Amino acid sequence: MRLDLRLNAIVDPERAGGYQLADLAARCVRGGATLVQLRDKRSDTRALIEQARAIKRALSLFATPFVVNDRVDVAMAADADGVHLGQDDMAVEDARRLLGSGAIIGLSIKSVEEAEAARLDLIDYIGSGGVYSTSSKQQKNVPIGAAGLARIIAVLRRRAPDLPVCGIAGIDASNAAEVIAAGGDGVAVISALSLVPDPEAAARQLREIVDAVLAKRGA
Repeated sequence: MRLDLRLNAIVDPERAGGYQLADLAARCVRGGATLVQLRDKRSDTRALIEQARAIKRALSLFATPFVVNDRVDVAMAADADGVHLGQDDMAVEDARRLLGSGAIIGLSIKSVEEAEAARLDLIDYIGSGGVYSTSSKQQKNVPIGAAGLARIIAVLRRRAPDLPVCGIAGIDASNAAEVIAAGGDGVAVISALSLVPDPEAAARQLREIVDAVLAKRGA
């Protein structure tokens, strides 16, 4: 089954806006998030597993899948639905071997070259960017913009036409439509969902924007 990537809500303790991550994840899902990802670069392994388990419990009433950024071991221990890997994380071949065929594996792709080289047959979705400037992580490269995203998506569509792709980095209600117009199937969002008074309402607004552009595209 093709993964619904319309709104990928990324929860991060460094950008949580005072919310508990499990509560934040549930609020985002109630607003329309179709995938939740835990990204935590600083916690030790035991704390990270407990955080992942708490999010998994909070999402138990929903059908929304939950993945862990980078950490295959944490995803396995917390019984998450899968992982999201960067280019410097565990190879997708190894992650697939450990997690099995039923797990979700996402991969970050930042360039046309990476899009050409990736083992697309082993993954379930792509997160591509950074599309815009973001303060949620250190950006080593210049943002690729909607045009750069479109070039990467063109390569991915040629190689794997049905593989869903979401744009990531600096995306909010002001530019989400551009990401979908560039060919994206959805958006991955952190601050625009967490550093706001009402994450549920923010998620609902983003979903409305994404759904409207997808409908125009006939997707």
